[in-house]
Amino acid sequence: MVPSCPAAAEKAAKQPALDPTEPWELKSWRVLVVSLCFYGFMAQIRPGESFITPYLLGDKNFTMRKVTNEILPVLPYSYLAVLVPVFLLTDYLRYKPVLVLQGVSYVSLWLLLLLGHTVLHMQFMEFFYSITMAARIAYSSYIFSLVRPERYQRMAGYSRCAVLLGVFTSSVLGQLLVSVGSLSFTVLNYITLGFLTFSLMLTLFLKRPKRSLFFNRSTPSDHAALPSELDRMALGGPSKPVGGKYATLLAAWRDSVLVRMCRELGTRLQQPQLRLWSLWWIFNSAGYYLITFYVHILWNSVQDTQRSSMVYNGAADAASTLLGAITSFAAGFVKIRWALWSRLVIATVTAIQAGLIFLMISTNNIWVCYTTFVLFRGAYQFLVPIATFLIASSLSKELCALAFGINTFLAASLKTLIIAIVADKRGLNLLVCSQFQVYFGYFLMLSVLYFAGALLVDLRRHLRQGRHQLVAQEMTSPTQKDTQVPGVQDKGLGSLSLTGPPLPPQDSAQTPWPTAHKQSLLPKEA
Repeated sequence: MVPSCPAAAEKAAKQPALDPTEPWELKSWRVLVVSLCFYGFMAQIRPGESFITPYLLGDKNFTMRKVTNEILPVLPYSYLAVLVPVFLLTDYLRYKPVLVLQGVSYVSLWLLLLLGHTVLHMQFMEFFYSITMAARIAYSSYIFSLVRPERYQRMAGYSRCAVLLGVFTSSVLGQLLVSVGSLSFTVLNYITLGFLTFSLMLTLFLKRPKRSLFFNRSTPSDHAALPSELDRMALGGPSKPVGGKYATLLAAWRDSVLVRMCRELGTRLQQPQLRLWSLWWIFNSAGYYLITFYVHILWNSVQDTQRSSMVYNGAADAASTLLGAITSFAAGFVKIRWALWSRLVIATVTAIQAGLIFLMISTNNIWVCYTTFVLFRGAYQFLVPIATFLIASSLSKELCALAFGINTFLAASLKTLIIAIVADKRGLNLLVCSQFQVYFGYFLMLSVLYFAGALLVDLRRHLRQGRHQLVAQEMTSPTQKDTQVPGVQDKGLGSLSLTGPPLPPQDSAQTPWPTAHKQSLLPKEA
């Protein structure tokens, strides 16, 4: 007979029962990760994308001025026009239909690229390309709607790795097919069309989520975690309007969630770090995309060749993608006081980018152009995760999405305005080399402003510290003050140290209040 053990039985009873659905959930999670990452990888396989410009200038026989001043400017105009509607439709339609729209747009633009022969056809091609750019937010938002919050970080890492690996593989594959396989640009574009058709078919099998961030929110349960920003704003309820129909509409507009979020975001922008990195996102992102839009035309002006085997655009894009991934990864290990050094870091990186642009327009060596572009892109990608972290750490999830949406829209607006003035045939109608001179001046001006801002903030901080040190000295004990003043008046400045006990140093342990006050002046780490 086995004696019973009440303590062991009680301990066993307190242990939670195993969840029979846990193995199934783990298997479902793995299948979801593999399917989303595979789609993200395949959607980036466009080996002909790096060679579109030489294809237009060579096989399609368009002049450089038509490509520079009539075809390419349509892209930023269209992107600005479709950005907000696609952003809203992405959330309202719950992501999957916008991913299908992106796949259809990719297939349409490559059909126009292959079958079109006029400037109007190429302008429609740029319009469809703008839809694909605006719809990129659908994939990044889609993956977070299907996983639990505790798995956001892992899923973001997996999807980011899949996308970067797809871009790198696409560029390397395109370069190998052109250089080693000696394929023409036309054949390369037909291969690209095949890959895009396959990725479009993959979108039809994607799971459509039941909820989204804004329009299709799930009802919070009693055992849910902390309420979100939208839930907290909804708790207040609408205010009661007083007046006629106009007053009712005005009150409804003021009480709308979007307006409340905008007001809350405006209040949060008083934080220096949030304001600084939002400005960097707007101005430097606009300049970055100006360079990436027109750099292939600059390469063709440096080395005008009709032989596809002599074009290494794909290798340059692959190297820049790889360096961008490395610098983005390395940025996560940089441990400095960003509240103190952000302006100086931004100013230094922007000055380096200005110098790289100057090298691009000053050389006739295509390999120098390739190298400077790779370094330029790597410098920008180094600051992107830092800006993302410092902006996101200051806001809730909903406000963060709104902040990035507004920053992206303002950057697109600025980029469109610059292109309308500099590149459009109805503007200055500049050739690509003259445009890059303007872009060099743009980045140089930004670096000067960033350095001036860093110097001004540092000067103000030192003045404030000096003022508080003077206040700390004036607040010393009255006995010290009484014994020091007669000595100064009667025996002069040289006998000041003999008339009374010396003041303790600022960082002395015997003077806790000035030291603590001095430390509080230093900005906290973000």
